[in-house]
Amino acid sequence: MDPNTLDSLQTIQQQQKEEAFDYKVLFFKILRYWYFFIITVFVALVIAFLFNKYTPAVYEVKTTVLIEDQRGGALDPQSLIGFGFSNQTQNIENEIGKLKSYSLTERVIKNLHFEVFYFIEENFIATELYKRSPFLVVYDSNHYQPIDIEFKVFVISNTKYLLSVEAEDITLYKYSDYAKSDDKVERIFINDTLFFGEQVDDSAASFHLVLLPKINMEEYIGKNLHFVFKDIETLTKHYRGFNLEPINREASILEISLRGFSEQKAVDFLNMLTIEYLKTGLEKKNLIALNTIRFIDEQLQIIADTLLYTELKLETFRSEKKVMDMDFQAQQVFDHMKELESEKAVLTVKSKYYYSLKSYVKASTEIDDALMVPSSMGIDDPLTSSLILELSNIYGERADMLLTSTEKNPSVIALDQRILMIKNTLLENINNVIKNSNIAIHDINRRIDRLSDQIQTLPETQRELIGIKRDFELSDYIYNYLQQRRAEAQITMASNVPDNEIVDRARVLHSSPVYPKKSLNYIIAIILGLILPIVYIIGKDYMNDKIIERKDIENITNLPIVGHVIHSNRLSTIVVAESPKSSIAESFRSIRTNLQFLSKGKPKMTVMITSDMVSAGKTFIAINLASIFALYGKKTLLIGFDLRKPKIYQDFGLSNTEGISTYLINKSSYEDIIQPSFIDNLHIIMAGPVPPNPSELIASDKTGELFSRLKEEYDYIILDTPPVGLVTDAFLLMQHTDANIFIVRQNYTLKKVFSAIIKDVERRKLPNVHILINDVKLTRGSYGYGYGYGYGYGYGYGYGYGYGYGYGYGYYSDDKEQEKDSAIKRIFKKS
Repeated sequence: MDPNTLDSLQTIQQQQKEEAFDYKVLFFKILRYWYFFIITVFVALVIAFLFNKYTPAVYEVKTTVLIEDQRGGALDPQSLIGFGFSNQTQNIENEIGKLKSYSLTERVIKNLHFEVFYFIEENFIATELYKRSPFLVVYDSNHYQPIDIEFKVFVISNTKYLLSVEAEDITLYKYSDYAKSDDKVERIFINDTLFFGEQVDDSAASFHLVLLPKINMEEYIGKNLHFVFKDIETLTKHYRGFNLEPINREASILEISLRGFSEQKAVDFLNMLTIEYLKTGLEKKNLIALNTIRFIDEQLQIIADTLLYTELKLETFRSEKKVMDMDFQAQQVFDHMKELESEKAVLTVKSKYYYSLKSYVKASTEIDDALMVPSSMGIDDPLTSSLILELSNIYGERADMLLTSTEKNPSVIALDQRILMIKNTLLENINNVIKNSNIAIHDINRRIDRLSDQIQTLPETQRELIGIKRDFELSDYIYNYLQQRRAEAQITMASNVPDNEIVDRARVLHSSPVYPKKSLNYIIAIILGLILPIVYIIGKDYMNDKIIERKDIENITNLPIVGHVIHSNRLSTIVVAESPKSSIAESFRSIRTNLQFLSKGKPKMTVMITSDMVSAGKTFIAINLASIFALYGKKTLLIGFDLRKPKIYQDFGLSNTEGISTYLINKSSYEDIIQPSFIDNLHIIMAGPVPPNPSELIASDKTGELFSRLKEEYDYIILDTPPVGLVTDAFLLMQHTDANIFIVRQNYTLKKVFSAIIKDVERRKLPNVHILINDVKLTRGSYGYGYGYGYGYGYGYGYGYGYGYGYGYGYYSDDKEQEKDSAIKRIFKKS
């Protein structure tokens, strides 16, 4: 197979390996934190319980209203008085706008008298006592009252209570004018014992408390009660927050829902809202009849006085002249005159209507449904009626458009131009009608004048009787005509019904509150109690920049892993010699076997131990690896090549006065630097005193000569070297070794540092480099081996060097490390 193809396959396999997710490892990780789940679930349930207990309950009530899309039917009462445009299609969106209007909500609030709120405080929760308060606040509406201030009431007995309030920078509100005061009160303070019914007079408040009947005040003695004044504007803004939407796309039924702390209060508001909504529509329809009645009443008031005067005058004349009736000739003239006067009376009434209509059109900026159309006065004028209808519709369309746009909108400007044109046409038509009416009246007046000339030929008594009776009959005809029209308007108003209707009224169902949802909160608490630990565990693992699992190493490098060393809790570092049957000793035996396999049967081997950073456990591994080879019966030499910070002499309790450094500078002989240990087959060469130039000494030819002689004498040579991430000593020694073991300490070695150093090693193509994992803890599921081992070795190390990754270490270890080393040294001296 082509080498490039082989490399590509290996790359693909590596990527697939990296993308694979080990759910079993994740499961054991989560299982290891079982106590964390119990704690978080318990805490979450406690929080949910407290939240459910101390959060005021919110209830939701609903009502439905049917919006008639089109007013159809055989009988339309409005047609009796000419309201010919009541059958127009109603836009549901417009009706929603009316229901949500500020004016309607304000009207409802004023009718319900929500301006005083009553509360009782129990278990740190203030509960509103809507229609359940033991007392009623009766305030002076003409006096300013402080709003948004708590008046605390402490009931002492059935007749007395303690009233207390203290506040600053107070806003005052007068309910008679529904207006706030321009000036604020700097401070109010009341702390008095009062009788129920006793007036509270203050510059900022005026009211008294009245006990409600059938209330057992003993239940409220010692309870914390308070009440608050609210202004109408704030209440209106608050209650406009109800939700309103059709029950589905095709239906014209609107569902209105409101949420509140008091279920009964929300029910009362919604019911009053729908009642007032229907009432406003009905009032608008009745305005036509009301305006007609008002106009007729004004005319009746005038004509009634004239009728009474002419009636008295006729009776007086008949009594004085002893004339009961007219003769035949006079009766004929009178009947003809009566017909002309009746026609003139009708024309006069119509003329007054048109003059009134003309004044209204000129003065008004809007034509609404309340305008009297001609037919309401018995006038048959289809052109004027159609113009009024068209003008009213355009004004309505304009008002609807202004709900979602401004007056500068081109569509609104176009409507304004149409309105102006129609108004001019309407005024021109009214002027023509008035002109024609005046011509007709003038013609009737001429005919009446001719009859008057005939009357002059009658006897004087008959002439006077005709004149008086003529005035009476004219007034009586006009009076009866207006009374008839008034009765028709009253019948129309009585027969009017709202265009829309209430389908379902809001009612108190005593259902569960919509907030807080107790069961849901407990479910959420359990879910969060389970999710949060998982998120923490996964997040902690994701954010962790240290090597935790075997997979972390395999994702960085393809170098072989020679083995792992589990954690040792012993104070001594020479655990293999002290406990040869322990688990950790078995770990080193496994490493020894792997190294022998890597040596391919060579009888002798030189092994270098290094790492990327300090405290990875190099010296610990070197000591015990040398010990395990010695216990195997092989002649083994442990060399402390860490010339910068010698440590081995402390662990074995030996002298460091002579060693590698003194040998390389020719101050000590070969025989002098080799020291025996208490372990059979194990000799040790210490690092010796710290030299000023360790790297130069290691790179000298004498180092090569030393290794040549040592390899002839010993089977296994173990080198303890400085970290390659800090100094280059280990790289210089690799030319003398058969195997180079790179120590990685679990949960300590940083991924970025390890990756940078190991990539450098691979780039140099250094031979025989292997990975050994140290500090593997014996906790199930914490490591990626399948059976799960762990290690936690506290070992201090320090150098005054850095590798360029933000790490720097002191050359000397701290006092605690020296104390521990001294303790180990004393142990070995005793042995």
